[in-house]
Amino acid sequence: MATSEEQALSSKPVVLTVDDDPIVLESVLVALKDDYLVRPFPSGEIALRFLENNHVDIILLDHHMPEITGLEMLEKLQADPELKEIPVIFLTGSVNSEDEVKALENGAADYLLKPLRPHALITRVRLQLELFRHRHQLEEMVEEQTAQIRRVNKKLEQRDRITLDLLAQASDMRDHDTGAHIDRTTAYTRVLVMDLVNNPKPGYEITLEYGQDIIDAVKLHDLGKLAMPDSVLLKPGKLTAEEFSIIQTHPIHGSDMLQRAIEKMEEDTLLLTALDITYGHHEKWNGSGYPRGLAGAAIPLSARIAAIADVFDALTSDRPYKKAFTADEALAIIYKDSGTHFDPYLVEVLQRHEKAYRAIALSNNDTVREYL
Repeated sequence: MATSEEQALSSKPVVLTVDDDPIVLESVLVALKDDYLVRPFPSGEIALRFLENNHVDIILLDHHMPEITGLEMLEKLQADPELKEIPVIFLTGSVNSEDEVKALENGAADYLLKPLRPHALITRVRLQLELFRHRHQLEEMVEEQTAQIRRVNKKLEQRDRITLDLLAQASDMRDHDTGAHIDRTTAYTRVLVMDLVNNPKPGYEITLEYGQDIIDAVKLHDLGKLAMPDSVLLKPGKLTAEEFSIIQTHPIHGSDMLQRAIEKMEEDTLLLTALDITYGHHEKWNGSGYPRGLAGAAIPLSARIAAIADVFDALTSDRPYKKAFTADEALAIIYKDSGTHFDPYLVEVLQRHEKAYRAIALSNNDTVREYL
């Protein structure tokens, strides 16, 4: 069992002092021994070996020493991640201010001129240890606050994603039974997006961040269907020209909803991407789509991607007015409409991933989620 004297010693801050002058080592020991556990060493090499396996709270380091100078030892301390945080007070008998500047530039916290005055030494050591403790307390507070901010941001992101998914499911279930159309369309979109991310091509460059916005935003492509009357949206037979003109307004209604949301907050890339997709996913490459009759690259890339994903799922799904096409039949239709309805290059991308599209079309919801 440790004696009371040993316990008292173990609770004292440890001061490592390095000087080739035994008189200096003795003067440091005498000045600090009441409040500190002093570890004196006559050379930097011996002190560095001690530091390999021992903790110290502060270092008093002589400038002019044989074998390794104070500046050289300071460089070694700064190069070691575990030692560089230990405050170092440089000791020098030189009045050359350049030495002091070099020491401070190389990581020393302070310097003292020799011969040492006990009161000045005690004051500087105490001050540096207090500053060290305060700095670490501040760093711990910052780390904790940063971690707390991360936790809050994660919760907000999860809440935003859940809200987005619920809104997407609500719009999808207006004219589908299960809302699975959203999951499949998102999966088809991801396949195309990740190909573009991994295979950059001029005019089709997509960063991973923007690609994720497209994948998330495509869920809202039919948001405007929330504004469609049931008599038109759920009609089992073929729509009249007037009814079809009403359906053609759903991209406008969806974009209006998103525009109002965007105006209430700072620029949000996800909502802006959703706006492009919602407004543009029924546009066609040759300009014959709706609601604006945009053509070619004037149609946002995100909307061109969404158009392929949306149409492929519509073709391979049962509707009140039609039976589902097979995946091969749907692919053939999209290939035929390359350059008229669909962006020709994106159709090429789709051709590289026929297997994935077939798998998603034939799979149950659990399997679809593997592609999400």
